[in-house]
Amino acid sequence: MSFPWAEHYTPKHPAMQWLDEKLPLPRLVYNAIGAGYPVPRNLNYFWNFGVLAGLALVIQIVTGVIMAMHYGGNTLVAFGTVEQTMRDVNAGWLMRYAHANGASFFFIVVYLHIFRGLFYGSYKAPREMVWLLGLVIFLLMMATAFMGYVLPWGQMSYWGAKVITGLFGAIPVVGEPIQTWLLGGFAPGNASLNRFFSLHFLLPFVIAAVVILHIWALHIPGSSNPTGVEVKGPQDTVPFHPYYTAKDGFGAGVFLILFSILLFFAPNYLGHPDNYIEANPLSTPAHIVPEWYFWPFYAILRAFTVDFFFVPAKLLGVLAMFSAILMLFFLPWLDTSPVRSGNYRPTFKKFFWILIVDVLVLGYCGGAPAAEPYVMISQIAGAYYFAHFLIILPLISRFERPLPLPGSITESVLNRYNIKGEQDALPGMGADPQPSNAG
Repeated sequence: MSFPWAEHYTPKHPAMQWLDEKLPLPRLVYNAIGAGYPVPRNLNYFWNFGVLAGLALVIQIVTGVIMAMHYGGNTLVAFGTVEQTMRDVNAGWLMRYAHANGASFFFIVVYLHIFRGLFYGSYKAPREMVWLLGLVIFLLMMATAFMGYVLPWGQMSYWGAKVITGLFGAIPVVGEPIQTWLLGGFAPGNASLNRFFSLHFLLPFVIAAVVILHIWALHIPGSSNPTGVEVKGPQDTVPFHPYYTAKDGFGAGVFLILFSILLFFAPNYLGHPDNYIEANPLSTPAHIVPEWYFWPFYAILRAFTVDFFFVPAKLLGVLAMFSAILMLFFLPWLDTSPVRSGNYRPTFKKFFWILIVDVLVLGYCGGAPAAEPYVMISQIAGAYYFAHFLIILPLISRFERPLPLPGSITESVLNRYNIKGEQDALPGMGADPQPSNAG
């Protein structure tokens, strides 16, 4: 769907007219990211992270395909082929570091994209499907990243695979058969490595397919915006191209500069040194940790140290870890406030920043040893994480008194820059009825 005032694609060159009749691909692009797609005129730089996530996915696929050309999915040679790729293949070191650090940058922009959605209420109606598909992408990313971490067959790869697949063993009755089925045996070995390699190669293309659905779902209601007020007329929008292609281009430039700095000057900063030691099933590392982007959920997993009635602590940790993500699927229905943007929700805004601090604390504890005081802090922070979404957010939605919303997107833009006297000249402007805070 597009707004009625969207520009229509009209090819002028005979070749483009012929192509449009046979395969209207240029029309599709024009209507998706060109002048044929009107978007709110007040999008800020937090709306860059969706495009940056797409850029990170492309980097991962390109570097991953090249790495796969030189990789051997066998426990006897996997570690060696990765090292050989870095030392003997032209620009192999660059591909390896770009792929490893690209995963970190992918998660950074996706986390920022998610928290932008949380603050500006991008999960609320009519964009629930956009949010849900985004979470599916996030889950696929986590699965892909975990399997990719196993492939170098270093110490952290092996023991990470053993610990994470061991979580399934905590499920009553079917847990151990599932664990054996995942590994292809009773411990990580050749069968596991082959399975993880195949799935790690396949899943990025599945992610790309879900990204297309994500964008498709986004184009039905149109983009959200920092005010949370819906578009009311042509004065509230600008064409995606050239306005936001230029803005996204600037964001991509900053992204690539930061990525290059890490890639060329500190390529191992986000990795673990133990993964440069070949996997040894007889030597357990002193401190087994996953990649940094899993740390908040790893902290929740380790926060359960005592059995509850007949439920073992390990199973409780597994359930809590998966629930921490799956709970986000219900967010559109947990937050019933009619106001979307956190800019107009003073109480919500305070608790949002507390949530940010809480997740950072969980992340820090997840990377720390499983000892006190980190376990106790993880328990407190984990309890707050669940309380935020299950208790605090529904209560805020019910009792919060939001600030007055602007009459339109254009009005908010003009007020921001203290432009007077133009509001009367623009059609569709004026004070609209404010939503009540009744849940």
